Amino acid sequence: RLPEQQKTSESPLSWFRGVYLPPALHPLNKTFVKGGEWQDIDSTQEKRRAFLQDFCRKYNSRKKLQTHLVHLVSRIYVEDRHKVLYCEVPKAGCSNWKRVLMVLSGLAASANNISHDDVHYGKHLRKLDSYDLKGIYTRLNMYTKFIFVRDPMERLVSAFRDKFEHPNSYYHPVFGKAIIKKYRHNADDEALKTGSGVKFKEFIQYLLDSHRPVGMDIHWEQVSKLCYPCLINYDFIGKFETLEEDANYFLQLVGAPANLKFPKFKDRHSSDERTSTEVVRQYLKELSKEERQLTYDFYYLDYLMFNYTSP
Repeated sequence: RLPEQQKTSESPLSWFRGVYLPPALHPLNKTFVKGGEWQDIDSTQEKRRAFLQDFCRKYNSRKKLQTHLVHLVSRIYVEDRHKVLYCEVPKAGCSNWKRVLMVLSGLAASANNISHDDVHYGKHLRKLDSYDLKGIYTRLNMYTKFIFVRDPMERLVSAFRDKFEHPNSYYHPVFGKAIIKKYRHNADDEALKTGSGVKFKEFIQYLLDSHRPVGMDIHWEQVSKLCYPCLINYDFIGKFETLEEDANYFLQLVGAPANLKFPKFKDRHSSDERTSTEVVRQYLKELSKEERQLTYDFYYLDYLMFNYTSP
């Protein structure tokens, strides 16, 4: 593992320079794909994979990064029946993807009847780091690995709205109290006691602080540090912006039952307006120009790797 001071003192790109490139891209197995309507999605998919491969080749060298394999795969879920590995990126459709994995593995008949708590706290799905080293290597080499990503600013704002603008028995007392205590001058006793009412600007101050009062969280951690896309050679790269068509094409690729479609429903706070480009713009107005630039810099690798346009 890299020492903490090395992680923070070096530029984001230098973090990847000590990594062996993954093997050349394997062609996707399209045996199960029926019908010609998937051609455009397939073409887009090949471009995304090639783009990421080119990025990793450009910013890597031959030295190897000493990162423990078990840590690299700690966010990856396993579905053995259809031989797929899913790297979870929160706020990019992950709740519904877990529902789909439960259906694929025979744990549920329909994705529509699985509750949020069952998805996230039921421990029905197994992660790759729970296997021994042979099991990890075998699955990494043999299974279809997929990831779904999202525009970094949209993902960030979506996470803030979900965790801090609604009652939450974990994020308010753990993150909210620490954020308000450090970044809000003259905070009242009620806010300090409950941790509720964190403002977006305060949240960004916490995010950008090299001496955060409380650690990072997967909901706003960079995808580059959740899924290690230059170390793990993902076979399929879906995007939240084209979630439904990408997901249903992927399900065909892996031979899912014909009646299984990716769920369309919003997992929680269904009455809220979805976090769109316009919604993000309103939140970014609360920040200074420097804060906006530093937030972009924080997600710089995610923007580059997945070819997102800077805001």
